[in-house]
Amino acid sequence: MTLRVGRIPFLVCAPFFFDSVGREKEFPEVDFVDGPPSAHCAGLKDGSIHLSPASSITFAQKPGAFILSPSLCTSCSFEVRSVKLFSRYPIEALSGKRVRMTSQSKTSVTLLRILLESRYKLRPEYVSGLVAEAADDACLLIGDLALEENERHRFAYSYDLGTLWQEWQGLPFVFGAWVISKDALSAHLRPVLDDYMMRLETSIREFRKKPLQALDVWLERYPVNLPRSVIEDYFSVLDYRFTDERKRSLALFFKLASQMGLVESNPPMEYL
Repeated sequence: MTLRVGRIPFLVCAPFFFDSVGREKEFPEVDFVDGPPSAHCAGLKDGSIHLSPASSITFAQKPGAFILSPSLCTSCSFEVRSVKLFSRYPIEALSGKRVRMTSQSKTSVTLLRILLESRYKLRPEYVSGLVAEAADDACLLIGDLALEENERHRFAYSYDLGTLWQEWQGLPFVFGAWVISKDALSAHLRPVLDDYMMRLETSIREFRKKPLQALDVWLERYPVNLPRSVIEDYFSVLDYRFTDERKRSLALFFKLASQMGLVESNPPMEYL
């Protein structure tokens, strides 16, 4: 039995996975499964994968089934750039307006609902889908699609969800967490899991040491329609350390989501 790892082909995940691209045979006890956060959320819940840097809300959607890496996450300080609301109107004017919600990430959708309904006291009309339509007044995009939309300037207003959260709560938001199924704690898989988690730490350090070479490898497999300077600068705003402050932020996010009925319960935090 192999350890099945959900690999997200978004630029934000390059530091986690660049060293496995084209070198999968060097991980003989690991199967990499490519897909967006929403697919890995489903895979974690149905048991088809064991771990992934998935949407952080995944942990709260099946209480008791998962644990979290105590040291790794996907976060930022204020702006994240790749999770944004693009709007034809100021955010304060979105009550009753049609807001397209990405189908790629439940965390971003949940966060936007919390912000719009709890912070701004708004009641928009939500519709789901990956691509904005002409009838939409605003749209939530994540990942490379959001980064590409940043460069197009097609909307009058744009709002970075990491910034909106930190301005409101005074804490950096945790968009992705390494969510690990408790099935991976079996006697056979636990040594493989522990080794893989150590390799992840090494991968991030190596990315920071040689980002240009690492990005060459990543972009050859997962190209992005962005200027190279924009791609390289993007990593200046990202932070992969799961600090105590970020753990408090994630716990608060789960609490607010539970209070709004967006998840069934507020789960206790459990770590590897």
